Amino acid sequence: MAAGLAQLLEGFEVKRFPEGTRTAEDAARAIGCSLGQIVKSLVFLAAGRPVVALISGANRLDPERLGRLAGRPVAKADAETTRRATGFAIGGVPPFGHLEPLAIYIDRDLLGYGVVWAAAGRPDSVFAIAPDRLLEISGGEAADLKLDGPVA
Repeated sequence: MAAGLAQLLEGFEVKRFPEGTRTAEDAARAIGCSLGQIVKSLVFLAAGRPVVALISGANRLDPERLGRLAGRPVAKADAETTRRATGFAIGGVPPFGHLEPLAIYIDRDLLGYGVVWAAAGRPDSVFAIAPDRLLEISGGEAADLKLDGPVA
């Protein structure tokens, strides 16, 4: 875990699950919470710059909505770009504590939960956080980011 992330996570209980929490489904199953309470940290390139979209595990991101906020075109970042921008591998990207300051956009649906669960820098580690605290620490902007319609 990066030193900056370790400091930010002080006061939070980080839980490790050897079976892994790489996907939202894996995390919800391991934790025993609803899929919607899982924070998916997705890295995209918006207008050529890396940004992080924090999406409810029950939702899919609408790239058009993200593009209106962050700039167009929008494309999912590859593994190398994700690690270079955040310092973390896909599946373990935390919502804050990245290598460089990044714009953070938070799925408004996450705000409807008392507690959500986010990656703690590794694909087997998560921590619980109140959504308002997530907004505060990440410096993120709450927005309607989900793709309307059924999740495939």
